Amino acid sequence: MKLIHESVGKKLYRDGNRLIKSFDETYSKADILNEALNSARVEETSLNVPKILSVSVIDGKWSIVRELIEGDTLEELMQKHPEKTDEYLEFFVDLQIRMSKEKVPLLGHLRDKMHAKISASAFPATVRYDLHVRLDGLPRHKKLCHGDFQPSNVVITKDGTPYIIDWSHATQGNGSADAARTYLIFKLQGKDELAEKYLKLYCAKTDTAVQYVQRILPIVAASQSVKKKPEEQEFLAKWVNVCDWT
Repeated sequence: MKLIHESVGKKLYRDGNRLIKSFDETYSKADILNEALNSARVEETSLNVPKILSVSVIDGKWSIVRELIEGDTLEELMQKHPEKTDEYLEFFVDLQIRMSKEKVPLLGHLRDKMHAKISASAFPATVRYDLHVRLDGLPRHKKLCHGDFQPSNVVITKDGTPYIIDWSHATQGNGSADAARTYLIFKLQGKDELAEKYLKLYCAKTDTAVQYVQRILPIVAASQSVKKKPEEQEFLAKWVNVCDWT
C-alpha cells in the first residue's frame, strides 16, 4: 500500500486499482459503516460513483475499500488552468444540478440532520429557536444532497467522465440547502470571488432567487459550527447573528 493523502483522522492508501480509506479511533464504527452505506446507496443512481468493495479492519484500523478513480480533481484542474475557471465552474454547477435530480429514498433526511446540529450548537436558545423555525419553513424536497459538494470531491478521468466522491454527509432534502453549503465552503476557503460567481450561476441555472439561498445560509453556518474548528467560529457566528429574523 502507498500512502497518497493524509488529513485529520484519515489516511488514503493506493493498493493497485483500489483506494483504502483508513480511519483512526476518533471515528466511530457506526460513522464509518454509515459512510460506506451512503455511498453504496448512491451507487444505485445514474451518477458516476466509485464502487465500495469492502469495509474491514486493516492493520487495526477500520477502513473503507473502494475503486480507485484515476484523474485530476476539479480543484486541481482549476489550479492548473485558472483561465478555464468559469468553464470548470459551469461544469461543476451542471453536475450538482444533475445530482440533485436523483432520488435515494433510503438516505437520511437533511432536515433532521440540520435540526440535530442546530440543537447541538453553542448559540443561545433564542437564536436556535429561530433557526429551527426557519428550517421548518423550507419547502420539503427529497433531492439527493451531497453535504460537502466542492471541486475537490469531483474527479475527472482522462476521457472527461466526472466521478463524485466522499458521500459521508449524503442526505435527501432541499437542493438549495446543499448549494448554500457549497457557497459557505468556498467562503471558508477564502475564495470569495468564486463563491459569488458560483451562487449567481447556480441560481441562474435553477431559476432560484439568490435571496432564497441566502436565507438558508445561517442554518448551514450553525450546523457547520458544531465541528468546533476554532478558526471558523467567528466567521460562522457572523453569518448566524447578522440574520434578520423577521
